[in-house]
Amino acid sequence: MVADKRRVLRQEKLAARDALSLAQRRDKSAAIHAALPRLEPVRRATVIMVYLHFRSEVETLPALQHHLPPHCRLAAPLTRVDEKTLDVYLLTDPDQQLRPGYRGITEPDPAKAQRLNPAELDLVLVPGSVFDRQGGRLGYGGGYYDRFLANQAPQAIRIGLAFDLQVVDALALLPHDQLLHYLVSESGAIACFGPETGIKSPI
Repeated sequence: MVADKRRVLRQEKLAARDALSLAQRRDKSAAIHAALPRLEPVRRATVIMVYLHFRSEVETLPALQHHLPPHCRLAAPLTRVDEKTLDVYLLTDPDQQLRPGYRGITEPDPAKAQRLNPAELDLVLVPGSVFDRQGGRLGYGGGYYDRFLANQAPQAIRIGLAFDLQVVDALALLPHDQLLHYLVSESGAIACFGPETGIKSPI
């Protein structure tokens, strides 16, 4: 079954990612950070939502912040478990505005950060477990980003951040899976699909 294959693939890729040393993850993350500003949508974005890395994910803040346009505003997601979706908050002082949240994932503190309408987002940096070169993505099984991108921020350019070892030729996608416009790994950026790239959706 497709679901079983997706689950096994997710487990394999997460195990491989977890096997990277901290030094390897940081070196690869730095290469990914350096590649991001080469994308025009990143350079012209005024509001960017950045996931806050957890465990062995491609690192984001604080290092990534130095590679983003100085004019852009940063935002980050807060997980709403009961609603099974994400809220978005602006980050003006991440050191003071972040706290441990759902499952230990760093998230904005609503008492210290301003909530943002997701319709204002120009670009969303998306985490995941497995990616393909056509914009396909497997998350972690909760569907939070798929629902958020489809229902709350359909206008935003979606960029996945991944290590090369997480990238496969093609994923078996399901109807709810949201495609990415770009994928950035330590090897560089891949244009996947959409009006920004001139490439049509593969599905």
